[in-house]
Formats: sequence, C-alpha cells, structure tokens
Amino acid sequence: MDMSPSTFWWVAAGVAVAAELATGTFYLLMFALGLAAAALAALLGFKLPGQLVMAAVVGGGAVALWHWRRLQRPAAGPVRENRDVNIDIGERVSVAAWADDRTARVPYRGSTWTARLAPDAPALPGEHVVQAVEGNWLVLVPAAGR
Repeated sequence: MDMSPSTFWWVAAGVAVAAELATGTFYLLMFALGLAAAALAALLGFKLPGQLVMAAVVGGGAVALWHWRRLQRPAAGPVRENRDVNIDIGERVSVAAWADDRTARVPYRGSTWTARLAPDAPALPGEHVVQAVEGNWLVLVPAAGR
C-alpha cells in the first residue's frame, strides 16, 4: 500500500496525540503540532527536507515556547498550603480556648476538627485562619492583621 507523505505525517501526529493521552505529557501535543505542520507542508508540495524543517521549527518552537511559558509562572506553594488544591486554606474558624499542647477542637464545616497552632503564633482564643491542612488537622494562625 502506497501512503502519501502528508498521510504519513497525519498518522504520526495522531500517534503523538494518542501517546499524550496515554502519558499526560503536554509536550507531546506540541510535538504533534510540528508533525501536523509537516503534513501541511507536504500538501503544499514541499519536498522531504522542507517537511522535516517545518516539523522541527514548528514542533521545536512550540515545545520551547511552552517550556519558557511554564518557567515564567511563579512556583506553586506546598500542597498542604495551596488553596488551589485545598479549599480550606484561608477559611476562618473560631477557637474558644487552646490546650497546653497548642491544640484545640474547633467547629468547622458542620463537624468538630482538631487544630494546632502554627509555630510562633500566640495561643489566644478568637478568630483564626486556616494556614495549612496536615492530614485531618487544621493548622491555624490568628486572624488579626489578615
């Protein structure tokens, strides 16, 4: 069976997309863009060297651009303190009293949770903010000044 060059490039792009779906590697989609560009170049009548150059320039450029874009974004904080991962971060709770070991039982979301005070935070009753979640413990800081 004879396959045209553009068909070969389209099949290769499809394989790259399928591999991305299987692995979750977004860079493979950028590589697939380069393969699709080579398919378009083949349809426009470019010879094999032109198709390869098009695949390399578009695919490599897309990978480089995506990598540069990722580096420009600020790094996410630790998962235990990241509000994008845990919706409890930043929520307010009321602490009636702290125990000697700097822990307390606090009502939150219709249940009673065990909380501990963040290091260097004063053990005062009142309103506190969830700074982190460690397992099923809330790590609290005083809400004053926040």
